[in-house]
Amino acid sequence: MTGVPALFLDRDGVINIDKGYVHKPEDCEFVDGIFDLVKRANNNGYKVFVVTNQAGIARGYYTEAQFLRFSAWMKEEFARHQAHIDEIYFCPHHPVHGLGAYLTNCDCRKPEPGMFLKAQAAFNIDMARSVMVGDNLSDLEAAFTAGVAQRYLFTWSHIKNSEDKSAAAPNLPFRFKTVSSLKDVI
Repeated sequence: MTGVPALFLDRDGVINIDKGYVHKPEDCEFVDGIFDLVKRANNNGYKVFVVTNQAGIARGYYTEAQFLRFSAWMKEEFARHQAHIDEIYFCPHHPVHGLGAYLTNCDCRKPEPGMFLKAQAAFNIDMARSVMVGDNLSDLEAAFTAGVAQRYLFTWSHIKNSEDKSAAAPNLPFRFKTVSSLKDVI
């Protein structure tokens, strides 16, 4: 039996506007089109996962408990829009700026594929039929390493920064499509 496809989403810059270390509902502004994208994925039989580096935990800006409360609220907001997120995977580590036990190199911090591989094992995901939407090349690199076939660099929120990132594309061992609207993700 083959696995099911998945839509993998980075959080800050794809799901919510990246305002820097968002961890409270009052600071969250959802990206236009995100609820429709997730609903479309749900309706087409895709599992939906958030895969997010959370250096704010590592740096001590907020706790894992605060992040989990915010994540639960976020999933409720999606449900209110008839969209379902199956799981949120996060990396609380940072190899340079982490405090205490959070100061570590790990296999879950993108560009490493650990979060993707956890989802694959837990939900029987067919990576060859799966999609990743990220706003950084490290998101796409992690997806590529995990075997995710379709990769999108979402550029709407920081066009200049994304153009700089896209310029590095000829040197990358993988391909991706750049989109400025979530409506362009299939």
